[in-house]
Amino acid sequence: MAQASEECSHGRAERCELRTGDGSVLVANRFDAPQARAQVVIAPAMGVPQAFYRDFAAWLAQRGFGVLTFDYRGIGESAPRSLRRFRASIDDWIRFDFEAAVRDARARAGALPLFVVGHSLGAQLLALLPSAAEVRALVAVAGGSGYWRGFPAHVRPMMLLMLHGAAPLTMPFAGYFPGRRLRMIGDLPAGVMRQWRRWCLDEDYLVGVEPGAREAYARARFDVLSLTFTDDAMMPQRNVEALHVHLRNVRRESRRISPADAGGPVGHVGFFRRRYRDTLWPLAADWIGARA
Repeated sequence: MAQASEECSHGRAERCELRTGDGSVLVANRFDAPQARAQVVIAPAMGVPQAFYRDFAAWLAQRGFGVLTFDYRGIGESAPRSLRRFRASIDDWIRFDFEAAVRDARARAGALPLFVVGHSLGAQLLALLPSAAEVRALVAVAGGSGYWRGFPAHVRPMMLLMLHGAAPLTMPFAGYFPGRRLRMIGDLPAGVMRQWRRWCLDEDYLVGVEPGAREAYARARFDVLSLTFTDDAMMPQRNVEALHVHLRNVRRESRRISPADAGGPVGHVGFFRRRYRDTLWPLAADWIGARA
């Protein structure tokens, strides 16, 4: 149900609510495009609020794509006043939250194709959705495995500190993962962090831990454009390939982009910053447009 409209840097966002299959309510934003060629869902990275993707979403809408952004439960505008003892898991994000966003966009698309732009975790989860077959293609931005040994040597100590120290020691007292204070990822529901921790400690990441994940990845048929960045220490190409190898039946294009190509440092989150609207954003829009 539409609640409000809000001006952003490039266009108008209509704030709305999504009701999930388990009765939860998420906050989302729709960016409508006159005579839309397709619908696009932007699936956020771990702990990143949908507001971060606002400029990119509005820019896509100006280019003829209807766009939906949303916050997983416990994140951004879909978070309670306090995360302490708030019950949520990545399973909830997959089966209910991401699924609700895809179903909403699918209903609005009608005969138009549906695409997903997944950032990091958002790219990892699409194949696990009950409605994954409804999606024509995925733009995976910095998407791959989070297995700790796959990270560069200088990043592994930080990962081990978080997985074996900060996460298990702080959550029993805080009732959630206080990542903002720790300067690690961001605040997360305890169930989300516990599940993601299990993934990061397994060589095959989520495919090696979650029942049915390996089969779901093998069933996936959507096309994939993988955009990764040479200065992204949090998603090395080794980890990208380690996860994407399980998408055995997709057609995948991979582009490895350097700061020189982009016109500045990108890292793990920089793709969505406005400074790259002329250099990086058209890579995604043109690829989606060719399939719409």
